Amino acid sequence: MRGRLSKPAMTCMAIVGVALLVNGSAAPAWCMPAAQDIAQAPVIAPHVPLTPSDELDAQPLSPWDGLDGRTRQATADAAKSGADIEVVVMDRDTGQIVSNGATQPFPIASVVKLFIADDLLLQESKGETKLSAADRKSLDIMLRSSDDGAAQTFWDRSGGNAIISRVVARYGLSGTTAPYNGHWDVTQSTASDLVRYYDMLLDGTGGLPPEQTSVIITNLAQSTPTGTDGYPQRFGIPDGLFAEAVAVKQGWFCCWSGANQLHVSTGAIGLDARYVLAISSLEPGDEASARNTVTQAVKTMFPGGHI
Repeated sequence: MRGRLSKPAMTCMAIVGVALLVNGSAAPAWCMPAAQDIAQAPVIAPHVPLTPSDELDAQPLSPWDGLDGRTRQATADAAKSGADIEVVVMDRDTGQIVSNGATQPFPIASVVKLFIADDLLLQESKGETKLSAADRKSLDIMLRSSDDGAAQTFWDRSGGNAIISRVVARYGLSGTTAPYNGHWDVTQSTASDLVRYYDMLLDGTGGLPPEQTSVIITNLAQSTPTGTDGYPQRFGIPDGLFAEAVAVKQGWFCCWSGANQLHVSTGAIGLDARYVLAISSLEPGDEASARNTVTQAVKTMFPGGHI
């Protein structure tokens, strides 16, 4: 990173065996066998008849219960640190969306590498370009480890700002604009647009074929602890949802709108990518504190590290 400046469940796409190393322990691998396949000794509890009110109380809580309030709390807590956050989360099975209500566009930094990869892979699927073995390696590193050199190469090759125009048109991203200065890292978007992008990427309505979508998601599921520039990229979703399988693309740089540290964490969550989340933060101060603010916001929204 530059120093300045209701849907069907997703088919498991070649992600078997992928495990993310989070906080020193292995996170769940995508597409793991269901737990019911493992034989376990029965647990027999004494039978106590339930009253009608007990039956209601016994119903499992939805992950969405209380989420709106926790999202407001996360926003208020971040503000105490001087941070402005924008967050949207979607349940792709039900179509439910929870947001903190912020809609101001922000630079998405390296998250734009999703758009660069999407546009390039669509060209390849149509036979409009060919990717060499070296190109594919560069694409993988760009998505997993946020390599800036690869991003610049593909950005220049595919027409720069025209990439954003094409992606915006295919996905209907009303809050997303090409960079004013032609530098890919200051492409602007909103949390709502980024959630919409992931949702349409995963269900195919954005126009990218499943094989090419698999390339993107498989790489995001193997996101490395640090970028090629050495910057830690586990903030937000990976460290906040440490008990979930996640496929993430992160973005960061300093400085924006003064001396604000920008951090963006986006991704698909759960073995079937049922949930998608995007969160951004602008905060004055040091990088480590700003990263912690984003991570703590996710933890406040989802106690226990899972949805």
